Amino acid sequence: MMVLLKPMLRRAIRRGAVTLVSPSGKTWHFGDGAGPPVTVRLADRRAALALMLDPELKLGELYMEGRLTIERGSIYDFLETAIDNLHGRPYPLTSRLWYRLRTKLRRLKQMNRRRRSKNNVAHHYDLDAGLYDLFLDPDRQYSCAYFEHPYQSLEEAQLAKKRHIAAKLAVEPGHKVLDIGCGWGGLGLYLADIADADVVGITLSTEQYVIAQERALSRGLQNRAEFRIEDYREMQGRFDRIVSVGMFEHVGVGYYKTFFKHCARLLDDNGVMLLHTIGRTSGPGATNPWIAKYIFPGGYIPALEEIVPAIEGAGLMVTDVEVLRLHYAETLKDWRERFMANAAKVKALYDDRFVRMWEFYLAACEASFRSGDDVVYQIQIARQVDTLPITRGYIAERERRLLERERAPLRIAAE
Repeated sequence: MMVLLKPMLRRAIRRGAVTLVSPSGKTWHFGDGAGPPVTVRLADRRAALALMLDPELKLGELYMEGRLTIERGSIYDFLETAIDNLHGRPYPLTSRLWYRLRTKLRRLKQMNRRRRSKNNVAHHYDLDAGLYDLFLDPDRQYSCAYFEHPYQSLEEAQLAKKRHIAAKLAVEPGHKVLDIGCGWGGLGLYLADIADADVVGITLSTEQYVIAQERALSRGLQNRAEFRIEDYREMQGRFDRIVSVGMFEHVGVGYYKTFFKHCARLLDDNGVMLLHTIGRTSGPGATNPWIAKYIFPGGYIPALEEIVPAIEGAGLMVTDVEVLRLHYAETLKDWRERFMANAAKVKALYDDRFVRMWEFYLAACEASFRSGDDVVYQIQIARQVDTLPITRGYIAERERRLLERERAPLRIAAE
């Protein structure tokens, strides 16, 4: 099998310094020798065959199982080298064939009806609560941070993300805000406390709901921030503002029209919505099979051309689009480094296989945002053409005012 795998890797890796060690101990070198050196060992001949037949799925599985190990460098170094080499170039033939098939089947794989959506969320977000404490910031922001300068800490960048979103929403005191996919409540609590809004946050995760409720009570914000376990399709009422951060990736490509139809139903006539979602710059495609199987079942990263028609079809208009480039790469770098620093604690919660699985997940995502075609879109949406100012200066001005409120003495919304 190594005879067949070798030419495939030779075509794929033209830059970098990758050494492959076969099960028999023989070594091959790939790339031009530049960059961090990486040595990869395959444990058995079947591992080589699996990697050759379906690299996008089997690479992660082999690493999880310990049948592909990194003897020099890290799995991130290897993935970043591979993605950098393949970006904009044809993938190996087997990968292209699998990709076409997975693209054709994506609607079936993402058939996210209510029960399945809840199960998909539980798969990832109802893990041991202690896991997320080991690598997220204290506010548990599990989405792309907003780095205002290169030396900003993760905590500062996550706070800046909330401030940036609140400014784009143009939230006023007393506004009713719906947070679709509220996570552990961090953004909702920020909008209730700093922006004086009345917030309803919905999630399908039991763990997230419990923690969000506890946080609202502990901060005296229970009268301004309410959290529920509820599907967006079941939500009732009308809201001045709607925000959704990191949830749209779980909707499924066949449900975009449904999602925005319900958002339009819930949004007031003079309302504003902000959608913060991972996106792909290479056009419609398929979810990475390893990610779909082990990390985010039912998930999909959309192209902008798949999102905008669904927005417009719901009678809404796009009023602003910002593309966050490399911000998520830096966020994931911080998460990965914190995760690996706490690997022994993660192992105590789960096992070695889980540690390798999540290391691969964080490393692959970071490499894809740094050298691949993944970005983050912040899409501002409204009903009326005149709801918001016609230039973007108001965003910076509102950020400044929100920052002043953040720095004010502790405020209790219940007062």
